[in-house]
Amino acid sequence: MRDVRGLVARLRRGDKRAAARLITLLESRDPRGREAIAEIYGEAGGSHVIGITGSPGVGKSTLIERLITELRIRGRKVGVITVDPTSPYSGGAFLGDRVRMQSHTTDPGVFIRSLATRGSPGSGEEHAHLEADHRAEETG
Repeated sequence: MRDVRGLVARLRRGDKRAAARLITLLESRDPRGREAIAEIYGEAGGSHVIGITGSPGVGKSTLIERLITELRIRGRKVGVITVDPTSPYSGGAFLGDRVRMQSHTTDPGVFIRSLATRGSPGSGEEHAHLEADHRAEETG
């Protein structure tokens, strides 16, 4: 598909909006997401992935914010994918993590995206989350 090629080209240039769009395609199980993955999959693999989990209020977002700061001081690009509980009202992710990491939202070397659990831990969204990690890596 023509629009997928354009999306992939933008992703390769480090376009954060392209990364966000691809993640949305994967979350919604749009076939164009799979097509884009097939085109770029072999290019990924050079990043470090850190998983942080814990109970509400223990400081996960604060820790992530400080890790971002330290990695940026060292000149590294950072992609953060948060997996948030789903809002029972909107069906979307709560924005708490992104709100607490506001100091990095305008940094061109930082990509932050929240994904919703859609209320079913361990479900098919887990696969989209893993692919989202790779897309964050693709943006640099």
